[in-house]
Amino acid sequence: MNKVEFLETFLSLYINHHEVVKDIETGDGKYTIIDVRNAPKHIKKDKIKNAIEIPAKNLNDHLDDLSKDKIYVVYDWTGGTILGKVVLLELYKHGYEAYELAGALEGWKGMNLPLENI
Repeated sequence: MNKVEFLETFLSLYINHHEVVKDIETGDGKYTIIDVRNAPKHIKKDKIKNAIEIPAKNLNDHLDDLSKDKIYVVYDWTGGTILGKVVLLELYKHGYEAYELAGALEGWKGMNLPLENI
């Protein structure tokens, strides 16, 4: 695989916040957002609006609760952490369609996008 193909494949794993926000604003419900952070709620304090909480360490216990008819968007604290990628890999292995949120929660907050308290 050459560098261009590698980067195209790598970038295809991500979805940008513009597309997710548009889905939230229009109420289309195309995407289900999953907060995969492993921290307790008192540490997290907030999350992306309407995100469901499934810590990465508990994902396999919740796979049967997820529909293969939905598209999942997973996020962790920052884009540099690996939990989102670990969850994405597990979702792919089990036949789910999913993306990691580009910029993660840090980028979402940096753009002052919708959050809710936990």
